[in-house]
Amino acid sequence: MKKVIATLCLVTKENRILLGMKKRGFGAGRWNGFGGKVASGEPIEIAARRELWEESGIEARDCVKRAELMFTFADKDWAMQVHVFQVIDFSGEPNESEEMLPRWFSLDDIPYEEMWPNDRYWLPRFLAGKNLSGNFHFDQNDQVATYSLEEIGEFEKNHYADN
Repeated sequence: MKKVIATLCLVTKENRILLGMKKRGFGAGRWNGFGGKVASGEPIEIAARRELWEESGIEARDCVKRAELMFTFADKDWAMQVHVFQVIDFSGEPNESEEMLPRWFSLDDIPYEEMWPNDRYWLPRFLAGKNLSGNFHFDQNDQVATYSLEEIGEFEKNHYADN
């Protein structure tokens, strides 16, 4: 099974989270963080910053890797390893891109019903400051069939994808 290495940036500020409505491609029609595939040989944090800039027009000044999640799908011959970063300081204002429409949400009003079903399992713990490692398996209807999730220590900084 092929493994896709990807990033996800979650921008938080003053009890709010910036999410983007995915307009095309994988995950279209869902609110999500900002991210995408890591290029061969590209440092994962650099990829995260690049994807955030391309999709929202904001620049991460300070971001910390806080989760590593593996996703498998009953109807796909690939798995996705996602490195999740919390962006705690940034410059610029979020702008719509070809791929994403950004919008701020209160942490008390996150639209879980319009997000990937796994988000309700890990995102509250992530936002509570926990570092996480998890595995999620989706059935043919993109629902979580099985999962495991654990709190872990800190991640090493500036490592490279093994793709």
